Amino acid sequence: MIQSMATCLNYSPNLPLECSTLVDLLRYRAQNQPDKIAYTFLENGEVEDISFTYQELDRRSQIIASQLQSLGMSGERALLLYPPGIEFISVFFGCLYAGVIAVPAYPPRRNQKLSRLQSIATDAQAKIALTNSSVLMKIKDRLTEIPELATLQWLATDSINNDLEPDWHKPSLGDENVAFLQYTSGSTGTPKGVIVSHGNLLKNEQMIQKGFGHTDKTIFAGWLPLFHDMGLIGNVLQPFYLGVPCILMSPVAFLQKPIRWLRAISNYKATTSGGPNFAYDLCVRMITPEQREGLDLSSWEIAFAGAEPVRAETLQQFASTFKSCGFREEAFYPCYGMAETTLFATGGLKTEPPVIRTVKKASLEENKAVSITRKGEEVSQIVGCGQIWLNEELMIVDPNTLTQCPEGQVGEIWVAGGHVAQGYWNRPELTEQVFQAHVADTGAGPFLRTGDLGFVQDGELFVTGRLKDVIIIRGRNHYPQDIELTVENSHPALRAGCGAAFAAQIKGQERLVVVQEVERTYLRKINVSEVVGSVRQVVMSEHGLAVYAVALVKTGSIPKTSSGKIRRHACRDGFLAGKLNMVKDWSENPQNKVEFLNLQAEIDSMLQKLKTGTHN
Repeated sequence: MIQSMATCLNYSPNLPLECSTLVDLLRYRAQNQPDKIAYTFLENGEVEDISFTYQELDRRSQIIASQLQSLGMSGERALLLYPPGIEFISVFFGCLYAGVIAVPAYPPRRNQKLSRLQSIATDAQAKIALTNSSVLMKIKDRLTEIPELATLQWLATDSINNDLEPDWHKPSLGDENVAFLQYTSGSTGTPKGVIVSHGNLLKNEQMIQKGFGHTDKTIFAGWLPLFHDMGLIGNVLQPFYLGVPCILMSPVAFLQKPIRWLRAISNYKATTSGGPNFAYDLCVRMITPEQREGLDLSSWEIAFAGAEPVRAETLQQFASTFKSCGFREEAFYPCYGMAETTLFATGGLKTEPPVIRTVKKASLEENKAVSITRKGEEVSQIVGCGQIWLNEELMIVDPNTLTQCPEGQVGEIWVAGGHVAQGYWNRPELTEQVFQAHVADTGAGPFLRTGDLGFVQDGELFVTGRLKDVIIIRGRNHYPQDIELTVENSHPALRAGCGAAFAAQIKGQERLVVVQEVERTYLRKINVSEVVGSVRQVVMSEHGLAVYAVALVKTGSIPKTSSGKIRRHACRDGFLAGKLNMVKDWSENPQNKVEFLNLQAEIDSMLQKLKTGTHN
């Protein structure tokens, strides 16, 4: 069913069959393309700061690996805490060269809690933390507060002399060996370490190459976080797999001035670049007509979009706004994947525009996708995420009966193939539950249960939402991202991409709650009655739902994952605990809400007493 790595590598004319690990591949690149520039980093997203050839990357990786091997770290886990830049890339490969399992993370910001970092370090059983001198100096005094971090061995890799002759011994590795742990973003729960092998990476890079139609003429440009799967596996390892140039900038540089991203594409004639849906929205909203002058996006062949629901409206607005700059609608490449599939699972055809289905909204509420038949019906536009590639399998399964769904029925997305990761680190029961699922009536499997809902029509996958996030009120399904889009468009005071919709049980009934950030310019002058009135009216009109409560929160305060996804469960917990950074809130029945919050506080207090043994 799944071909061997040797057979799979025949798909790439650039790779010899003996390349079964990323270490093999970098050694091959260093020997055959020593002087070719692999990565260029733009300081502030504009000025070339530093570049690495394959030979320089190979040597620097050997030096770092020598240090790790001398410390006896082979086989151990190493936290990687680096700001965006080429230094992270050399340390990542240095870990691979030493047989050390890399654990990419993001260095905490000033005054940010270290709880996530502590959780990752503990779960991964890390023995060493690798960073640079600047980051180490900033967090060193805070480490004493957290024993799990204080007991780690800390190494600032920029202090390792680059002129040293490396005493490096190539580890004995195969495609089955673990390359790194990718910690999930935690949008629906506690972050978990996904075990990604060398074989998983090479198979997934092969799938990306095939799906995206990449060649040796491809040029990458990107700003995505390097510690996250889309940035690391997409923007760093795919160009490395192809042996082509990659232009990088920091996420902050893009967020501060989105024009920097498009200028990099224009200046370097990049052919592949992309990001989540919000990135394209940001460009439409913030890039001025004056900034668009002189911008040439005609080289852009693959504008991939993923990591969050891709909105048809976003694609249409971006294509219309930047058509005069040479951007072509067919360049858009919606795709689907997750850390558990290494990165990429499905994608479309390079030469075709995105597939968009218009379906009856009422049918989705009943787990069916019925195409619109007459005007006047309430509809949803769903963007297709393409097809499967190579020898991958994909199936839509009823999450309750665990039987295969017919075409057009909404169910859980299950996938299988050599790109599916090995499981969750030190979580055998969860690994069996998620990675080793079988279809109930046929026994087919094992499959990965993605936790995402979707349907297939004519071989195209359409993703409708997260299984755990679906709001069920009066027996009908409602997708939170649809409600959130309705809310953010209801009033100019509401910040796009910064809202959460969820259900809370009030006196035995599921009721709809909305948490929404306010635009900074409206914080001092917001008309709460007007905003809440608009929200309630449009949600009732478009979704047939009464909003029980609206929580308007301060700019930048809504809980998000490291990749920018809304953490709806954390929003719900914050709402129930009364811990949101509130501007103003409204409730249909304030007394019910007070009673509910008081009851919740009593329950939380009792649970805490039970945990600590202080109850009577």
